Amino acid sequence: METVSFTIEKKMLDEIDSKLAENRYSTRTEFIRDAIRKELSHIEKEELIREFAALRGSSKLKTTDAQLHAAGEAAFEELEKHFTK
Repeated sequence: METVSFTIEKKMLDEIDSKLAENRYSTRTEFIRDAIRKELSHIEKEELIREFAALRGSSKLKTTDAQLHAAGEAAFEELEKHFTK
């Protein structure tokens, strides 16, 4: 594991400290690692959404509303599986 050092405003650090016990984190490091993981996951979701949006309308096939709904449900299930590990 690498060590990373950074500066943080006192107000933000106080806010982190107030959330530690409330959210069952034992250390600041644990809290910050979890926050970073969540942000990375959020960024990955946003990238997938942008990729999906770029594909929208690119097909020449004509699809029915029912087919679109089924495809959306399937895509949502895949995203849910991926992000609820």
